[in-house]
Amino acid sequence: MVPLAPLLQACLSLLILLLLVCCLLPPGAQGQVSPLRVEPQNPVVPTGGSLLVNCSADCPDPENIILETALSKQPVGSGLSWSAFQLSNVTGDSDIICAGFCNGSQISGSTSITVYRLPERMELAPLPPWQPVGENFTLHCQVWGGAPRANLSMVLFRGQEELGRQPAVGEPAEVTATMPARREDYGANFSCSTQLDLRPQGLGLFENNSTSRQLRTFALPMTRPFLTAPRILEVGKETAVNCSLDGVFPVWEAQVHMTLGDQMLNSTVVSHGDALRATAMATAREEQKGAQIVCKVTLAGESRETWKNVTIYSFVEPILNLSEASASEGTMVTVTCMAGTRVQVMLGGAPIMAPGQPAQLQLNATESDNGRTFSCNATLEVDGKVLHKNRSVQLNVLYGPKIDRTKCPQRLMWKDKTYQVLQCQARGNPDPMLQCLQEGSHIKVPVGIPFFVRLYHNGTYHCQAISPRGITTVEVVMEVQGEPRRGCGSGRVTPGLARARLHSALLCTDRNARSVTIAMVVLLVLSLVIVTAALLYVFGVQRRRGSYCVKHESTSLPLTSTQPDGLQGEEPS
Repeated sequence: MVPLAPLLQACLSLLILLLLVCCLLPPGAQGQVSPLRVEPQNPVVPTGGSLLVNCSADCPDPENIILETALSKQPVGSGLSWSAFQLSNVTGDSDIICAGFCNGSQISGSTSITVYRLPERMELAPLPPWQPVGENFTLHCQVWGGAPRANLSMVLFRGQEELGRQPAVGEPAEVTATMPARREDYGANFSCSTQLDLRPQGLGLFENNSTSRQLRTFALPMTRPFLTAPRILEVGKETAVNCSLDGVFPVWEAQVHMTLGDQMLNSTVVSHGDALRATAMATAREEQKGAQIVCKVTLAGESRETWKNVTIYSFVEPILNLSEASASEGTMVTVTCMAGTRVQVMLGGAPIMAPGQPAQLQLNATESDNGRTFSCNATLEVDGKVLHKNRSVQLNVLYGPKIDRTKCPQRLMWKDKTYQVLQCQARGNPDPMLQCLQEGSHIKVPVGIPFFVRLYHNGTYHCQAISPRGITTVEVVMEVQGEPRRGCGSGRVTPGLARARLHSALLCTDRNARSVTIAMVVLLVLSLVIVTAALLYVFGVQRRRGSYCVKHESTSLPLTSTQPDGLQGEEPS
């Protein structure tokens, strides 16, 4: 901005100078063309700068060349036809005049100095924190100072895109641009720039930029969020609550708050495109008899809210009791089921009772009741909806061991040297131990698994089922048929000889042993007879063919015959 006092002073001085020159001109000389030159012509200098001005004449011997100006000046040199002056602190546009005399006539020349300066201040008006998509917003920029204004223009930018340009007029100069907000304008930077174009004066293009402003656009539909929640909530039970809203931009900037009464719910928010989804787990408390579930979506200072009324109830499982969880067979057992005051219970086999009344059933425990399940169904109506809860309990009946004759035959007929299975089963609670022992010998045969049958398995067996609650026994007769054997009769033993079974077998074995012994004795005697006969035969032959020597030295020794070596030491039989 140019100060007014120096400018007025410069104009006043210039006016006085012009009047003085006009008065000094001789008659007829006022219309003469001045041959005095001023250099440079129409200079442009920065504000506060300095300028070297040269006044020169074509006259061979000019006199008294002076420079008339309101600016600070200082002569810096002169010659035969010129003079130079240094102007300093040029702060405003000014006209300067060079004057002198040539051949007794006054000569003069003038030029205009233009001062340029960059704007002192430039400001782009703040943008709204959030701008709805589709609505118009205005960019407004102001500039103070800057000269020459004819060469100064103002430009608005979105990023590097030019939005509007106009010359700087007035103080402050203003430039505006109005446009609709777009989704793609989210996060865009807007700025204002001044351009001082002094290229026609031989200088450059001077630019100055303001601080940029960032715009955030948003879109939030007028529709309310869609809330999915049950009409009723059970105390202490977690229930999922869902809330969704489509058409939200930017979806990542949105916030979702879900509450149950005065209880803030911890929400998990996910997004897909412009769709927003929030899920929370709601747990009702006993003191919250009636409440609302609220879902609120907030973006750019605006919010959309929806709610749903819920009924909170308490419904515990029915209590189902047995007078005896483990009852002996023949014991009277009482089954009882009860629940809350407004709850109706139904027990299988028991009369239907009014709400709040317990149901009861009595029975005489039998073997068939072991493992029997009793179920109690509790019913509660809440806000027109019928709710159910069930509880079950199992009865354990203790009874002694029993062997089922249909699964354990009384008589079995098997063949010797075959694999068979003794199919006997015992039941009881607790489970009994079953074993089958042979009468007399107490031989134990496996039950329920294959075993190799032999003749000694023939007989009567006592199968016993044993448990802490007693013993029960059944008899099983096992007849084993084998091949007949000589000397010992048939291999079949009748049931009447069952007790003599083992004795007969031993007797048969004894007889066989005696037969073998007799046969061996007979063979031994026969061998001795044959050997004796052979010796006698050999001895007789030697006696007929042999020679005898008589030893005269002694007549008392008996005669000795020569025998074969192989029969030495054998005694006659």
